[in-house]
Amino acid sequence: MRELRREDRRTSQEEMIELLQQGEYGILSSVDREGQPYGVPVSYIYRNEAIYFHSALKGHKLDNISSNPKVSFSVVGEVQLLAEQFTTNYESVVACGTASEIWGDEKIDALLGIIKKYSPEFLEAGKEYIKNDHSITQVIKISLNHMSGKARR
Repeated sequence: MRELRREDRRTSQEEMIELLQQGEYGILSSVDREGQPYGVPVSYIYRNEAIYFHSALKGHKLDNISSNPKVSFSVVGEVQLLAEQFTTNYESVVACGTASEIWGDEKIDALLGIIKKYSPEFLEAGKEYIKNDHSITQVIKISLNHMSGKARR
């Protein structure tokens, strides 16, 4: 992986993990069989040095992952436009890894983690939803092999 051009903006491992845990959504980037890049926002969780997201059973991102499981995942946190200075304060993480479908307890745990993150007040209803509909939902795990984070504060 390439080194950051602006070393003075590098964030620590702890800051990257915090942003991945707190981020509202991330952009999954993949490439199709013809080499066409594709980026799509997804809801996700970060745990155990991996990113998990759910999906329908078919779709563009899944087609791309099946032909090339190498992906990147970007999260942008706090952003503050400084118009008079022609710049922006920001924080971001770019993570790279290999995407694969998961099953069984890991899948159920990931779905429960997504509900806890995005709908914690509906946890019991979410558990019932998982019980009834987990078979029509696919869960993808991105096993990370590299992360870099930058911030201007």
